[in-house]
Amino acid sequence: MAHLNQRRSQNVSGDFYVDSTCIDCDTCRWMVPEVFQEAGGQSVVYHQPTSEAERLRSLQALLSCPTSSIGTVETPKDIKAAQQSFPILVEDNVYHCGYHSESSYAATSYLIQHSEGNILVDSPRFAPPLVKRLEDMGGIRYMYLTHRDDVADHQKYAEHFGCKRILHSDDITSSTRDVEIQLTGSEPVELAPDLLIIPVPGHSKGHTVLLHNHKFLFTGDHLAWDKQLNQLVAFRDFCWYAWSEQIKSMQKLTHYSFEWVLPGHGHRYHTDAETMHLLMQECVAWMQAQ
Repeated sequence: MAHLNQRRSQNVSGDFYVDSTCIDCDTCRWMVPEVFQEAGGQSVVYHQPTSEAERLRSLQALLSCPTSSIGTVETPKDIKAAQQSFPILVEDNVYHCGYHSESSYAATSYLIQHSEGNILVDSPRFAPPLVKRLEDMGGIRYMYLTHRDDVADHQKYAEHFGCKRILHSDDITSSTRDVEIQLTGSEPVELAPDLLIIPVPGHSKGHTVLLHNHKFLFTGDHLAWDKQLNQLVAFRDFCWYAWSEQIKSMQKLTHYSFEWVLPGHGHRYHTDAETMHLLMQECVAWMQAQ
């Protein structure tokens, strides 16, 4: 939990604050940009919530913070309502799980509520309030892991829900050697008629992305929106396998249609499919120029 005696001086006065344990993961800033911003390499509260909606979203950020670096001066009486608000609807049957894990540097996890069994995309913290909500929403059939970095509490979720984990064999490590479904090769794999796993080596050798309903692309650490550059990007500084392969993988994605980019790290982005296609082409050109 956050400690008031470690409250950063850059916070504006008021109930919410960020303390000095912040790891600058950006979670609170993309979840509630009207309340949190960056200052001196860490997050701060620059505007206290002024409405019930802002307060709820700020409490959601507090619960999602992987290092519990967000606190309130007064004990929040409405924290239970915030806990029960997870997973947060993105659109259609796709939800943001919250409860980001420090072990995956605050990677975002998503839930796809599906008629053939729900899919958890990458792993959030194994937090009892979230687990209860996932139970209420039908449990988990598959836990799809985009790559080796964002696996967090996958073992606890597998044991609790009896779900089958999916990860490419090229990204298996000692902590994931018991994953039930280990993908191989470079060809797309159809998990269901509306769920396609696409291998995209680059960030890691076994990185994959998940395309749902030709609309939602869950991209792990492969692709995200950069607000400063105002474009789709890949993270060259965090490319652990091969930048040249990541460019080829990005080119591969230009042949698919989707409207949402939902990354593990970085900002998500939504537009129409035609505009997204143009943005993907611009992303490839930008990568080739790096």
